[in-house]
Amino acid sequence: MAGRGRGLRALGGRCLCPATAGQGVYQVQGGAVVKPQSGQLTWFLGSAASRASWQLGQSSPGVRTILAPAGSVAGGSICTFGHLSPRGYAHGAGQDKRKETTGLTDRLSALAAKFAEIDDIQRAAAVLGWDQMTYMPQGGNAARGEQLATLASLAHERLTSPELRDLLSAFADEVRANPGDALRQAFLRTAQRAYDQAAKLPRELVARQMRLTTEAYEAWVIARLEKDFSLFAPAFAKIVELNREIAEAIGYQGEAYDALLDFAEPGITAQAAAELLGGLKEAFVPLVQRIAERKDRVDRSLLFGHFPEAAQWQLGLQAVEAFGFDFRRGRQDRSIHPFTTSFAVGDVRITTRIDETTFASGLFSTLHEGGHGLYEQGLPAEWARTPLGQAVSSGVHESQSRLWENLVGRSRPFWRYFLPRAKEAFGSQLAAATVEDVYRAVNYVEPSLIRVDADEVTYNLHIAVRFEVERALMRGELKAQDVPAAWTDKMQAYLDVTPPDDLSGPLQDIHWTSGLGGFVGYTVGNVVAGQLWRAAEAAIGDLGELIARGEFAPLLAFLRREVHGLGSRETTDGLMRRVTGEGLTTKPYLDYIQAKFGEIYGL
Repeated sequence: MAGRGRGLRALGGRCLCPATAGQGVYQVQGGAVVKPQSGQLTWFLGSAASRASWQLGQSSPGVRTILAPAGSVAGGSICTFGHLSPRGYAHGAGQDKRKETTGLTDRLSALAAKFAEIDDIQRAAAVLGWDQMTYMPQGGNAARGEQLATLASLAHERLTSPELRDLLSAFADEVRANPGDALRQAFLRTAQRAYDQAAKLPRELVARQMRLTTEAYEAWVIARLEKDFSLFAPAFAKIVELNREIAEAIGYQGEAYDALLDFAEPGITAQAAAELLGGLKEAFVPLVQRIAERKDRVDRSLLFGHFPEAAQWQLGLQAVEAFGFDFRRGRQDRSIHPFTTSFAVGDVRITTRIDETTFASGLFSTLHEGGHGLYEQGLPAEWARTPLGQAVSSGVHESQSRLWENLVGRSRPFWRYFLPRAKEAFGSQLAAATVEDVYRAVNYVEPSLIRVDADEVTYNLHIAVRFEVERALMRGELKAQDVPAAWTDKMQAYLDVTPPDDLSGPLQDIHWTSGLGGFVGYTVGNVVAGQLWRAAEAAIGDLGELIARGEFAPLLAFLRREVHGLGSRETTDGLMRRVTGEGLTTKPYLDYIQAKFGEIYGL
């Protein structure tokens, strides 16, 4: 689960440089500051991915004269590039073919400053939210709700201010006058969307949402302890009613649920989600039934026993660090429900939970959240604190967690690399296990009660249950107190399992403490992960052999270049077209599932 704070980060023309611009300019490369040789400077901002989008030509005396110190940072000053130009605008020694964009840059800088303030407030709220779900004592809950409500109100006030509205309008005029400037068009699209959504919501409603979210979280924690949904139902009923208010305020063309889905997955409707999930149900329900007839082909008993928490913790950290998660810019903690949040590109927090009776649950939880964390650490630092510095959508975010958790972590090559490390961590428990034993065990298919522990074949059926319950709630066809019964009916129909209590049923996820509409992104993420994996194989070559050697850098570099480093320049569909040549399609994902589990179960 990615607790994605509003990643509104600042774009445009800033780089670490010496205190006096005339002394020369430093080059920023992936977070490191390097002083280039005189006369050979090609200017780039931030990550490798951003170099494809922004650049300046060779340095010249004329370039240096337009640098002006604009504030200090550790070890130097922040200087504004007056000569920054988008990709496609070339300039070099003796020749300048760039378009004049001075006015556009002025307005963009003003907008970036406004969004930076908003982002700072939202990131501060994210810190409080992270603390609430990790270390805060229960007695602080009421006060935390008020603190979060205050910060939400302040952010909303700035986001809906007349000044920001007027800046957006003027910026839109200038973007229309420069139709070839794709980057600024993307900035306008994302900024205008953020403003439009906020402007439709009364400030009182935004503050009330934060208070109710905090109240619902406390009720959820207590209900989980008692395994009794009725203790959560009153708070949840308020959340549902609040979501209806939000939907009515925002507006929709089809049904109220559309407005909520659009927050997390821009452009998707309830009908589109129903068709997506319906198609996957048609494929997976009979596949689950066929596998059930051959379940004796896989033995997963080696996953269970006594696996000490400390050893599990270190093993998970070792895995995500091997993937590329930078613990100098992030950390892992414990929470009731695993999640990821980001306070900055340089401060990304993941959480996990551990069950000492099995090592699979904690490990794959860490791999999942580590995938989210890799995305957050890879977002373009040069667009920090603007709308372009955040992830594309919930679905694209989930594609990163699902890709690293499943397509890498549950692959045969990964266990060729990782099994010796697992054996070292757990000693005798895995002493006799082979790569094939573990590979098959972690891919055991069986209808289960808990979504986060579900195998790849049954996972989307869990999402279908939640989607259909949420849709019925928003339509007024289902009341909050009746959710457990509806949940049980759908679990029996799709997975042929019956929850023994509410903790194994509708209390297992944290999502409903904050609202509805967030689950569809998991299925979109599965589909996107399948497309990205196929594209990565085509671009890199033998991914399996690289992974078996513990060489994860080529895959991470591909994702940095094609996904992370682009921020939110593209929509989900647009990103897929850019990376794979076609829009969102389930075929690569279905091909992957059918080939993998057909081979494991001899279908």
